[in-house]
Amino acid sequence: MKIHKVTLLVVDSDDIGAEDIKEVIENQKYPNYCISPSVVTIETEEVDWSDNHPLNMKGWQTFFYRLFARNN
Repeated sequence: MKIHKVTLLVVDSDDIGAEDIKEVIENQKYPNYCISPSVVTIETEEVDWSDNHPLNMKGWQTFFYRLFARNN
């Protein structure tokens, strides 16, 4: 299975603020076109997926940062 890391540029024309932008993007709510996300980069890594994969568990962020640290 492929895992993609996507970097976005967000134009915050309604002054939503950085903390709330993450929630708006994750919930896919774009009322009145208040933000205009643009994909800046995509990095892809291949993993052997299972229900017990670290990215499918609490604390997944640690594995995520290790996985994509190879590209930096």
